Amino acid sequence: MIHEENGIFPAVCPLDCPDTCSLLLHKENGKIVKVTGNPDHPITQGAICNKVRNMAERVYHPERVLYPLRRIGAKGEGKFERISWDEAIEEISQRYKSLIRDFGPESIMPYSFYGNMGILSVDGMDRRFFNRLGSTVLQQGICNAAGNKGWKYTMGFGGGMSPEEIINAKLIIIWGGNLVSTNMHQIALIEKARKQGAQLVVIDVHRNRTGQRADWFIPLYPGTDAALALGIMHVLFERGLTNEPFMKRYTVGHEQLREHVKEYSPERVSVITGIPAEDIVKLAVLYGETSPAYIHIGNGLQHHDNGGMTVRTISCLPALTGQWLVPGGGAYKTNGGYGKMNAAALERPDLRPNPEAREVSMNQLGEALLTLNPPIRALFVYCSNPAVVAPDTGKVEQGLRRDDLFTVVHDLFMTDTAKFADIVLPATSSFENTDLYSSYWHHYVQLQEPVIPAQGESKSNVELFKLLATAMGFEEDAFNDTEEDMIRQALEFADNPYLDGVTLEKLKAERAVKLNMEPQKRYLDTLPTASGKIELYSTALEAAGLPPLPTYTKLHEGYDGERRPAADASYPLMFISPPNHSFLNSSFSNVEKLTALEKSPLLQIHPQDAAKRGIADGDEVTVWNDRGSYVVKASVTDKMLPGTVISQGLWWEQDGKGRKGRANALTPDRLADMGGGAVFFSTTVDVKRQ
Repeated sequence: MIHEENGIFPAVCPLDCPDTCSLLLHKENGKIVKVTGNPDHPITQGAICNKVRNMAERVYHPERVLYPLRRIGAKGEGKFERISWDEAIEEISQRYKSLIRDFGPESIMPYSFYGNMGILSVDGMDRRFFNRLGSTVLQQGICNAAGNKGWKYTMGFGGGMSPEEIINAKLIIIWGGNLVSTNMHQIALIEKARKQGAQLVVIDVHRNRTGQRADWFIPLYPGTDAALALGIMHVLFERGLTNEPFMKRYTVGHEQLREHVKEYSPERVSVITGIPAEDIVKLAVLYGETSPAYIHIGNGLQHHDNGGMTVRTISCLPALTGQWLVPGGGAYKTNGGYGKMNAAALERPDLRPNPEAREVSMNQLGEALLTLNPPIRALFVYCSNPAVVAPDTGKVEQGLRRDDLFTVVHDLFMTDTAKFADIVLPATSSFENTDLYSSYWHHYVQLQEPVIPAQGESKSNVELFKLLATAMGFEEDAFNDTEEDMIRQALEFADNPYLDGVTLEKLKAERAVKLNMEPQKRYLDTLPTASGKIELYSTALEAAGLPPLPTYTKLHEGYDGERRPAADASYPLMFISPPNHSFLNSSFSNVEKLTALEKSPLLQIHPQDAAKRGIADGDEVTVWNDRGSYVVKASVTDKMLPGTVISQGLWWEQDGKGRKGRANALTPDRLADMGGGAVFFSTTVDVKRQ
């Protein structure tokens, strides 16, 4: 494919999105001129989002970094000079050798996430390199860690209902997810179900694009979702709408839960959530009496102090009604467990000379750079842009400005983070690489092979970390593996029967290969919890010092159960910063077509809150708290309950357009109750006119 000048070639969307779309790249004279969906893929079926439709503009962007660069100005100034790859690798390796000699290998830390979801790009040679180096270990909890952990405390396994089954559902509840913008093919399947009579209920703090499609939209206060789930349980038990035979056979703790939820009456839950008590009863009865009933647990509600317990609580609902036994019933939080690869073979933790190396949460990067002792003296950033996406970016920027911090960034662009780097290295796009993709929603594994040559002097993560390993003198065979070697190693995993039959050869022939879903038939009989059952009462949670039964806990910032300001009345508004429609985190926020669609950052504020502050629609306002401030235009709307403000999208600050501040300058770097997750949405602020 890489050598063919003209034609249509298969590809995979690399974005951190559950859909993992199959693509077709149209080439003319060796250049991608159009990106379309592949109609032959069983799930994505040729439909793609506008972000990916404009992917070629990102690949050939005039501001793409194409050569290694060395900083010649002050950190953050953005002044660099071109150097050779040999010079870059020599400088990095010599600095690393010096740091290891003087301060030990844990003075060096990688920082990465899933800017490219290719398994080799983010879980392969990079992990081998930093394991062999003995660096500080990065805990990657910025996205779904809290919710996935909460789900596993209930279900034990990182998988739920299969996408195709949703067309059988009669009731679909989307809880805390804007799927129109973040999981468009799930919406397509939901619409098929609706044509067959299914009812769509959306529960969210914001009437976003998905909420606007609902048959019934239920707004609630941020961070109170667990209380709503417990109120539903109260009604289900009280009105005899539970499936007693199912609970006796497949769950543990249902009798304790029955007593526990008596304290969550609809009246009490109404005060906590802002939902009328009669609507809580109506929702519970609708869920209890409708079958099949499906719950889609979104990403948003886990980004709170209580995010793990919230997901754990909602995930108990299908067990009360026995919906797991009904085709089209059950729930979904993640299906990543079905396609789990051989991480040990890919990442080679056995190479690490210091298995007990210290760990740092990526959510606390700023704090780590400023206070960790012994200090982090070198930071290597790839597949991420922490100056924009990490919490409390004021701290992050302060840390990145340290003169004694040697920072390397491997990226396609001069991001806000790259402007603080000492060395910037050009990264390939996914269409220039060989890589392996699985989905955390559907059940297909896909192969990407290069469709165009590496642009400029850009290199893939595999190439880069092989070069660094050689320069560091690492002689292990692991650093000689090719991409195909690593794909075979990833797929050879006897512990995961769902991978049976998925081979490199089959992927080369078919491009997308379905997992062996036969073991799913035994799903409820093979749950890897301590009891082997759905754990409504979790001894594992109890051992971790957390409530063993589903429980609502208040946020550290925000409101208590009586809607009084909790910790600090000077910041009376809850601030939520979910994705917008045209970006994916900070990706695409420098693509002109997509920024033109979004125009500029906005703060959606309720008319009551705007009137109190003398704010009119279109006014420029400052959003602030003790951590920082953010200047945006106000959009006065009633799409959320009073007391909540919404700013969608992560915009680069240093893009030449005079933007003042970032949304994440406001967000805390606390960790959630489970999994080391981020708590972006547990943020309080105030707002004033400029």
